[in-house]
Parts: sequence; C-alpha cells; structure tokens
Amino acid sequence: MTGKAVIGVAGCGTMGLPMARRLHAAGHEVWGFDVRPVSEFGDFENRMIADPATFADTVDTVISVVRDRRQTFDLLFDEQAIMCAARPPSNVVISSTLSPRILPKIAERLPARTMLADAPMSGAPGRAEDGTLTFMLGAPDTALAHLMPLLQAMGGDIHHLGDTGTGMTCKVVNNFVAVSSVATVRKALAASEALGLDPHRLLDVMSTSSGGTWYGDNLDQISWSREGYDPANTIGILEKDMQSFLDAVSGRDDVGVDDFAESVLDIIRSLEPLES
Repeated sequence: MTGKAVIGVAGCGTMGLPMARRLHAAGHEVWGFDVRPVSEFGDFENRMIADPATFADTVDTVISVVRDRRQTFDLLFDEQAIMCAARPPSNVVISSTLSPRILPKIAERLPARTMLADAPMSGAPGRAEDGTLTFMLGAPDTALAHLMPLLQAMGGDIHHLGDTGTGMTCKVVNNFVAVSSVATVRKALAASEALGLDPHRLLDVMSTSSGGTWYGDNLDQISWSREGYDPANTIGILEKDMQSFLDAVSGRDDVGVDDFAESVLDIIRSLEPLES
C-alpha cells in the first residue's frame, strides 16, 4: 500500500458524517465530500470539500458511503467522477450496501493501480456516532495494515472475511435476515394489538425469549424504527438492501428464497408509521 494517508469520506449523511468525525477524532487527516452545500455540515463544514476534482486530488483513500448503485457510479465515474480526475485516489473502499455482483463492474473501470475493497457496515446512526459499528471487510491481505486502523476508529467489530467481494456478500446475506426481521416484528406488533396484548409488553417478553431480534430489542433506540415506507427514507433503504440480496442470489436455484423475499418486500412497502 502506498499513499498520503489522507482519508476522504464521500456521502456525509446520517452514517457517513459521524464516520468522518470518528476518523478525525482518532487523529486521521480526513475530508468529507457530498453533493449538498458544505454549509449544511455544521462544525464539520471546514473539513468538507465541495469540488469533486479537488476532493479526488486531496485524498488518497476514499470511503464511499453513498446511498445506492447509481450514486456509487455517479461518484466514481459518471457525474462527480472522482476516479476520472487527473490524480484519483489510489484506494477505494465501498461501505454502501450493494450487490456483490457490482464490485467487478467497479473494478474494471478503476485505474490499474487502484486498490478496491468492500467494507459495508452494520449499525444504526447511534453506533456510527459512538464508533461501535460492525464492519464486514473484503480486501486483499496486503491492504489490511492500511485499512484496519481506519475501520477500528469507526467500529467495534471488524471481520475480515477474505478478498474483495466477501464483505459485501456477507452484508447482503446479513441484511436479508435483518430486513426479514423488521417485517416480522412489525407484523407481530400489529397482531399483538389486534389480539388485545400491549405491544410494549410483547417487546419486553421477546427481548428475553426466542422472539428476540436486533430490531425488536432496540426499537426505541433505532432512529428510523417507527418510519413508514418511503423510497427516500431508511425503510426505503431496506427495500434496496433486499433487492441487493436478490441480485446476489439471482440464478441460484439452490438458494430458493425469491418468493419469500418478495413477500417480505411487499410487507416493507406497505408499512405505515408506527405509533409510539
């Protein structure tokens, strides 16, 4: 690994901005980039770079935390096109949740000298702020000395699963379970209320029994847990995450989850806001 040890976080939203702050607090030189005006980033404004070419020229390692496939390709190659700049970053880390099938498409468009890794994370914005995210890392062994200190500044559990692509594979399978549990818990809460059982009491019992889930156990701590479906909000991201899983397993008759996953998607798309 070579480089200036200057880190860029692209996509400074509810996850990316606290991740950038954690890197900065740990002593790393870090710069943020987002398509929104830098004035929207409060006390981090002076560490935001508005121009994509300047951002590309400044940072050696870019951690991409943009929303989806389209925004990833816009960032790297099409609209902001930081990898088409005169001096593009030499390391690209994809921390968005995408289908692992997309990574070879990214790799084939990167400069030959650029290292590509995938490090999707799990954890709500609160864990990003605390620096306790779980990272699923797919990267060559030669990249670990450079990447591990960065991930350790942002996360509590770092799992190196193998070469590039393995982290994203793990993440979409993990999210298949997570999205399914969101749909199941929301249906369980509706059933509880319909049957005359206080949903809060149900959650209390589930948290200490076989019905426990990350979503149900932390419903009051997860900032988006009571949202209804909207393509632009976090419940909408759950839809994207399930579709990423379905893309990863498409054509695999030995998995056989299509009908079940589509049923879960139908539930996610029908969710109304949950009352407190």
